[in-house]
Amino acid sequence: MDEKYLTYLRQNWKKIGLSIVILIFSVALGIFIFDTIESNIFLKSSNNTVYVAGDGNGDFTCDGTDDQVEINQALEYVAKNPQSTTVHLRGPNTYIISDSVLIGNNTILEGDYTAVIKLEDNADWPVNKPIITQMDSDGVHGVTIKGFEINGNHDKNEDRKRGQGYYNIIKFLDSKNIDVHDMYMHDGHGDGVRVERGSNIKFYNNTVYKLGHDGLFAIDYLNVEAWNNRITCRTNSGLRVWNSNHVKFHDNVIDSFYHWSAGGSGVLIEKTTGVMNDIEVYNNTIYNTYGPGIWLIGYGEAYSKEEAQNVHIYKNTLYNTGTNPSIDWVGGIVTSGFYDTLIERNVFDGVYHAAIAQMYPPSSEDTNNSVDLSPQGTGYNTIVRNNIIIDTQKRKKDPEGTGYAVINYLPETHSFVLENNCLYNNTGGNYKNASSTTDIYVNPLFVNQNKHDYHLKSNSPCRGAGYVSSNSSKELDENENKVNMGRYN
Repeated sequence: MDEKYLTYLRQNWKKIGLSIVILIFSVALGIFIFDTIESNIFLKSSNNTVYVAGDGNGDFTCDGTDDQVEINQALEYVAKNPQSTTVHLRGPNTYIISDSVLIGNNTILEGDYTAVIKLEDNADWPVNKPIITQMDSDGVHGVTIKGFEINGNHDKNEDRKRGQGYYNIIKFLDSKNIDVHDMYMHDGHGDGVRVERGSNIKFYNNTVYKLGHDGLFAIDYLNVEAWNNRITCRTNSGLRVWNSNHVKFHDNVIDSFYHWSAGGSGVLIEKTTGVMNDIEVYNNTIYNTYGPGIWLIGYGEAYSKEEAQNVHIYKNTLYNTGTNPSIDWVGGIVTSGFYDTLIERNVFDGVYHAAIAQMYPPSSEDTNNSVDLSPQGTGYNTIVRNNIIIDTQKRKKDPEGTGYAVINYLPETHSFVLENNCLYNNTGGNYKNASSTTDIYVNPLFVNQNKHDYHLKSNSPCRGAGYVSSNSSKELDENENKVNMGRYN
């Protein structure tokens, strides 16, 4: 090395060292500043929430076109930054989307009630592409969706058929711990919420209006609860489970409208495989449905009794259900393929065909059903107790021989146990292929039947006249140590 250069280094080593330190520090500071800026982009946000808006008053601003881009950027930020938990859609604003909204783990997607996510006109999406779905194909967990409106924009996308898997509102696969509440979902082609293969879905305080399939559809799912929802069906059911267990459907109001597109049952419980032995349906009001009010159906390959038993349906009100003029399997509760079903303390008023019927739809082109829905076993029994059944009407299709309180079309494989029910003024009569020694046949004396107030008057013969069972012993009449018939104490 040149002697002059060595001399320079000896004389200036302090300055050179300091310069190197400054250079290293500057590089490190630059990296730190970049990372800090990246992780603190949303200086306008509160501690945990990222805001999306249409007026510039948010961390991301949407312009009414392809708004899923900004929404997904916000959701991706939350997914990558544990200190953030929530994406909030500000209203009043309509967010027009041309692609799916993608949500990650441990994320809340919420909005003002005046915030609307709307599918664009003429979207032309492929089948099974939902409006809101998971970010990770392996599934998500810890997701909450709440507080805003989703418009499926059915009428501006009529090139797609309802009920064929198009434009489901919310769909998750292989996921768990999902909450959907206080939403308004309407005018869609598919399901409101569809979950497959997972556990723990809570669906509550939602308003669902004229979708194109089910309001909630859980497939191969454990721990399903839906309550306090207001659902108007179109194309299919309000609440539906298929091969799912540990299910509670309660305190919902479900109806439909009189039109060929009006849908099927209010509640559908469907079994082909898996175990379904812990299911409760209670405290619901179901009326004017096009199909049955509640439909239980088990079919496919033979299964053991333990796989499909102990469905408990109690303290529901069903009136004017089964208005469809094109099918014969209408009614209040239609059941087949389930063992030890307990139907108690319900009120049935003005139901078409039968309040409770054991039957299944035929497989024929006339019903657009090519699947054999017949159960393969025998010994299916249904216990019916402490119900009030009045004013059953004849069904609209093939009305002859209908209008009974209870009908068994499957006496070779299915049976009823009828205990302490009140049957009154049913057009066709009380029973077909069924009988009881403890039922009574008197006016139940409701407070106001015309206004669907089914509380019992003080002089009602149904007071204290019920069958005292372990399931209702906590609701014994204080004076007579007996249980009332019907829904109310």
